Amino acid sequence: MVLQPDVMTMNKDKRIEIFTRLRNENPNPETELEYTSPYELLVAVTLSAQATDVSVNKATRKLFPVANTPAQILALGEEGLKEYIKTIGLFNSKAKNVVKMAELLLERHGGEVPKTRDELVALPGVGRKTANVVLNTAFRQPAMAVDTHIFRVSNRTKIAPGKNVDEVEARLMRLVPKEFLMDAHHWLILHGRYTCVARKPKCGSCIIEDLCEFKQKTSD
Repeated sequence: MVLQPDVMTMNKDKRIEIFTRLRNENPNPETELEYTSPYELLVAVTLSAQATDVSVNKATRKLFPVANTPAQILALGEEGLKEYIKTIGLFNSKAKNVVKMAELLLERHGGEVPKTRDELVALPGVGRKTANVVLNTAFRQPAMAVDTHIFRVSNRTKIAPGKNVDEVEARLMRLVPKEFLMDAHHWLILHGRYTCVARKPKCGSCIIEDLCEFKQKTSD
């Protein structure tokens, strides 16, 4: 992707200070999805599309003790899987994708979750964002899964503004200092989820308020 010059991004020193503060506050950030293996994470992230982590965790707490491998999910089948995930939005299409994904993992990858983006996005129900979450969280590869929270925070703060998620991802991968890149995805999503929220950001209690370049700051 060819990006326009970064005329609207903040300077490097500010970015370093922002991520330093985020790291100091939360040295070992983790996803809020519950999982114990790369496959459980892949399934959980696939189920989380247009759903909350809380709702996914409630479903997988019952599902994973029964079926948490591709072979077990395939044996469960679509109808069986639906019974566990029917409280999650779009559960019909998600059940179909997760079962087909299990089949392909067994056929092509020996039941193991692949460790490359191209192989991951070739699986049913797995887009670039889902693949990036798995690469970063399960396999500790530098990757940036830009969701609505990260997109909002990146544009509001001017850390890495972009017109779409692809632009924001490309800028973040290039502009986030290397020492912070591995965990930047988690810091940004948590910041967007709990502080830099959509309707009224909690600027008054934000640890990076003085560095953020958002002009319509609020008090709380």
